[in-house]
Amino acid sequence: MATGQDTGTKNGGAGRTRGRPRSFDRATALEKALMAFWERGYEATSVSDLTRVMGIGAPSLYAAFGDKQSLFDEVVRVYNGTHGAFGERALAEEPTAREAVARLLREAAAVYTDPAHPHGCMVIHAATNCTNPEVEALLRERRNANIAAFEARVRADIAAGLLPAGTDATALARHTGAVIQGMSQQARDGARREELEALAEIAMAIWPHD
Repeated sequence: MATGQDTGTKNGGAGRTRGRPRSFDRATALEKALMAFWERGYEATSVSDLTRVMGIGAPSLYAAFGDKQSLFDEVVRVYNGTHGAFGERALAEEPTAREAVARLLREAAAVYTDPAHPHGCMVIHAATNCTNPEVEALLRERRNANIAAFEARVRADIAAGLLPAGTDATALARHTGAVIQGMSQQARDGARREELEALAEIAMAIWPHD
């Protein structure tokens, strides 16, 4: 996609345009920004860090993405649709809440320790030491939305008789959220995939049976 000025001619010639095409691929630049935020967190990632890893100048960054916060908002959407999409897929594809959460935790163990990218969950890690209230709110809302999705699946299973009527859906959903957040931090601290998978199995052992 071309950006810049109209196609003027220089010295009356029929030659090159003044406008220059954008010199970077947006999706690639976003992925590089994502990796920077994932590795360092929101607060510790500077605009100079971003321009360096994205391979663009500050004017190009601001023109294409807005400020750092706007770029981060877009990065979170990209993350949720790519690296972080395994949770939504599990909830959508598995027939019961128990099977969905078991799959989610197994896949978290794999994703959070994958050497192809920074360890842990970007949404969880990016909030570390964050002093921007709007970014804090964005990340908090995302985490709370995940817990609400867990709770909705548990309540649906209670209503369908797949879980005991006395099951505390809120507590079970928050337990799942706490396990995921803990797995993310432990992955950052060097826990191996097998260790997190073992943790996931223990976490599932507390689920009630009908």
